[in-house]
Parts: sequence; structure tokens; C-alpha cells
Amino acid sequence: MPAASNVSQPRIKGGKRGLSAAVLAILASVFAVEGGYVDNPHDPGGATNHGVTVAVARDNGFRGDMRTLTREEAAEIYVAQYIDKPGYAEIVEFDPGVGHELVDTGVNAGPGRASRWLQESLNHFNERGASYADVAEDGKIGRGTLAAYAGLQRKRGPKLACELLVKSIDAKQAQHYMRLASSRSSFETFMVGWFRTRIGNVDLVECSHAKRIAL
Repeated sequence: MPAASNVSQPRIKGGKRGLSAAVLAILASVFAVEGGYVDNPHDPGGATNHGVTVAVARDNGFRGDMRTLTREEAAEIYVAQYIDKPGYAEIVEFDPGVGHELVDTGVNAGPGRASRWLQESLNHFNERGASYADVAEDGKIGRGTLAAYAGLQRKRGPKLACELLVKSIDAKQAQHYMRLASSRSSFETFMVGWFRTRIGNVDLVECSHAKRIAL
């Protein structure tokens, strides 16, 4: 009999945890492209259920057989690992489009990469520092990153800033996948699925809801 999970009882249903509409929409979108239990020998992540790898599940306290991980437990892990821990909660609320892109990218490529790609993109768009100062590309989302984000919004407006960042992060994600396939042919197994479900999957209509950052 599988060991019991140490993850607290999921509280996604009914919004008991007080998750915002933006977070719930992102979770629904991620689940729409993630399947159930898989253990593909070509995937170095090993056993995965609802898009959560065994390593991430263990890091978040789940000790059971990965086949028993419920969707609600996976949702709790997503919030903890891919929204709260990397510092995306604030971004999700003021810019749901970029927040969606960061969480979705983080789930598939790691939040460290998603954060660096955001910072690199902000530096790409600052006109050699004329619009706002460069931000450290360290994968840590803090006041410096948000200040640069606010600078891009002041220069381009919240909607266009969102569109630029979503497109840029998407481009970096696509390049990442192509590098993986070039360096290790087994990753070609996943290329069609990655490009079909992970590139261009954040609707730019979401950028219409972007608001200015209040620093």
C-alpha cells in the first residue's frame, strides 16, 4: 500500500484558500495541457503525474506512489513551487498574461529559466539603458526586476509591455527546446508536443488586463 501523502489536504475547490481568479485560470490552463501519470524512459524527469515530476513532488512533501497524486494535490504543488516560491504571485495579479507565461514556462522548463528569460527580455527592451536600468539576470525576482518591469510599462504601456514579454519569453523557450533536441536526440520525442502545447499557448488577449505596477 502506498505511503500516505504529507501534503495538506488540497483547498483549491471552492476557493477556500482564497486563490484569485487569475491563479485559478492559470492552473486550469496548465492542467489542460498536462496529462496524467507517465514514466517515459526518454524523460530525465522520471515519473510524472499531472505535470508534476517525482523530484518536485518529493520536495513538496508528497511521499506516495506518483500514480496516486491527485489533481488537487498537484495544484497545491503548482502554487507553492511555480507561483509562490519564484515570486510570481504579484506579477500574476498585475499582469495575468506575463504571469501565465512565467508559470507555464516554469512548469515545463523550470522557474529559474523562466525568471532569467524575463530579466533578459526586460534588458533587451530598455534601449541600452535609456528607458530604465538593466536588471541582474540572476533568476531571482525582486524589487529590481519589478522596477525594470515598471520602466517598460511606462515606456510602452502595460498592454504592449505584456505582449513584448510574452513573445520574448516564448522565443527563448523555443530556443531552449531546440538546443535540447540538438544536444540529445532523445528529446526529439517531445518536440512536437512542446511546440504544439507550450509555444504560443498564452493568448495575447490576456494582455488587455495588464495593470501598472505599484512600487
